[in-house]
Amino acid sequence: MNSRKAAMGKNRLEAFSDGVLAIIITIMVLELKVPHHANLEALQPLLPSFLSYVLSFIYVGIYWNNHHHMLHAAKHVSGPVLWANLNLLFWLSLFPFATGWMGENHFAALPSAIYGFVLLMAAISYYLLQQSVIAADGPGSLLKQALGSDWKGKASPFLYLTAMVLAFWVPGVAQAIYVAVALIWLVPDRRIERAISHTET
Repeated sequence: MNSRKAAMGKNRLEAFSDGVLAIIITIMVLELKVPHHANLEALQPLLPSFLSYVLSFIYVGIYWNNHHHMLHAAKHVSGPVLWANLNLLFWLSLFPFATGWMGENHFAALPSAIYGFVLLMAAISYYLLQQSVIAADGPGSLLKQALGSDWKGKASPFLYLTAMVLAFWVPGVAQAIYVAVALIWLVPDRRIERAISHTET
């Protein structure tokens, strides 16, 4: 009975989170303005907004993918897990605002720094969610075993902080860091899949 309740809890949590992430992506794409002229020159002013959208779409996709694997490894859904998940969704819901502001202002210093701040808070929130899941599952947490040293999770906040500072001096480098972190996380991470398959054999 307890395992069934846990599965229902995970399913509801994942379904709700998936819905919020889908809405976030929808809002971001609606921020892209349709050009009034049918030529390539009309697309040029939209390029910064489009590039910002692509970067944020990749980030949302990364969070969706990792969130799915995290919940797959989780055995229990506690109150702290629910609140930590809402905290993560709150910061992810600010992606459309930060993305639109940065794109509309052609990667200006302050919007780029605020974009980095939203990325930083999302990363911290994801870490807190991970720790909540680990605490709920107890000493034998499968997620804890799968994460190991988690160097990507630890390095990302420092890279975001660096980019936020550099945004006021060399905005291009800040953007490069945002892209680099996204590319790091795009590399397939099968730690949780391996841990789950190991427990099932």
